[in-house]
Amino acid sequence: MPVLKETEFSAEIVWLGHVPADSGIQAEPVEQLELAFSGVHGARHEGANRPSCVRVKNFYPQGTEIRNVRQLTILSQEEMSQIAKAMETGALDPRYLGASIVVRGIPDFTHIPPSSRLQGPDAVTLTVDMENRPCVLPGREIEADHARLGARFKPAAEGRRGITAWVERPGALRLGDRLKLFVPDQRAWMPHSGQ
Repeated sequence: MPVLKETEFSAEIVWLGHVPADSGIQAEPVEQLELAFSGVHGARHEGANRPSCVRVKNFYPQGTEIRNVRQLTILSQEEMSQIAKAMETGALDPRYLGASIVVRGIPDFTHIPPSSRLQGPDAVTLTVDMENRPCVLPGREIEADHARLGARFKPAAEGRRGITAWVERPGALRLGDRLKLFVPDQRAWMPHSGQ
């Protein structure tokens, strides 16, 4: 019996982006991403390893070399629309959010379980790390072009910021490709169940 089960859900890729290594978090739209085991060549989050950041400060001093499970930032078009509505603005441009991939079609996308897989048409497979919590960096990018709007991002994005992921099997992703969702075949953690 497989430990990952295919769900009824799949998502269409509606936007792809490349965040250059030598810049901030703003992404450049692209038609295709070539994914290697290290992520996207030349991207800000490329690499098998990375320096630790504030997200794991309770484990390591900042800058400690750790495994890179944040190679990609994946967002949901539906959740981005909810963020924009909460910010009281029109559409939210994924460039500002450092997005690698924007998908459409999987409900409650930000909360799919860690270790889930998103598999593309040529078997390129992405492993979900976890929810990508909102931070101030996208707000700064938004604010640079839209005065008084950037500060609204972080509270509006709570629970809607998408996920981080890493490449389990390399391959190419293109606009319009579909990603099938596989989730771990296990019950939810219940630390106080008495079992």
